[in-house]
Amino acid sequence: RVSKRASDVRDLLARYTSAQTLLEDAQTASELAQEDASFQEEEDACLARLEEMLDSFEIESWFDGPYDDSGAILTIHPGSGGLEAQDWTEMLFRMYTRYAERKNWKVTVNDAPAGEAIGLDRATFTVSGHNAYGMLKSEQGVHRLVRISPTDAKKRRQTTFGGVEVLPVLPDDIEVEIDEGDLRIDVYHSSGHGGQGVNTTDSAVRITHLPTGIVVTCQNERSQLQNKATAMGILRSKLYELEQEKRANALDELRGPKHEISFGNQIRNYVLYPYQMVKDLRSGVETGNVDAVFDGDIDEFVVGYHQWRVSEAS
Repeated sequence: RVSKRASDVRDLLARYTSAQTLLEDAQTASELAQEDASFQEEEDACLARLEEMLDSFEIESWFDGPYDDSGAILTIHPGSGGLEAQDWTEMLFRMYTRYAERKNWKVTVNDAPAGEAIGLDRATFTVSGHNAYGMLKSEQGVHRLVRISPTDAKKRRQTTFGGVEVLPVLPDDIEVEIDEGDLRIDVYHSSGHGGQGVNTTDSAVRITHLPTGIVVTCQNERSQLQNKATAMGILRSKLYELEQEKRANALDELRGPKHEISFGNQIRNYVLYPYQMVKDLRSGVETGNVDAVFDGDIDEFVVGYHQWRVSEAS
């Protein structure tokens, strides 16, 4: 953990030095441009890059929580909307994995079984990268989709909901006591997302924490032992969150208030019919380019949420 922190600090200092160099280059180009107009283009390029770096520094300054720099565990559950909600779950899953690719974050799929007819029954995956949890906290909540149903022969408009839970990946030195006697561990035949070769043995693991009723499943690793270890890690994060709630009565710090995954509780609307628009109901950020959003271009919503959060706290 200390080595990771040291690496992050070294990276920050290197970027700060780079920003200083850009400023000096811009100043030099500005002075030369007074005698030779061709240097104006170089000055503009330096200032544009410097502005991008300053925006990045500002965003990073917002993440001062104890686990904001950690990886994130995302779980997507279908809400009301029937089979359509399972399709929506897969659409959200793809949106977040594409977003992670854009950020050069690593994605590990832990559990993503297929739905009854379309989409996914649920999806749990881990995102590893700098400030992944801090950034992705913006996605915690209910997401509402309005579109013409692809499964309805009469082509009627359908409203569908999906719930997104975001938890931090806890460092190994965070102790969470788990009594083995409180666990029921079941193994079953894997049916993971994508039909991997691992789905030929009873390697999938379902862990039920009997005192709390929390259920965690993992089936996308190569062996039963790997699936069990991953599931236990997710269970640790869930139990830690629960303990934080009991101790401080501050569930919002890690998870946000729980709401039914249905109308009236959404944080963001994705409308495909009768017009096209995605709008965040907290920050007010909106766009008509829905295709780009579903392809993972959601940085304006993530950053917009944190700008709103910081302004609300000040």
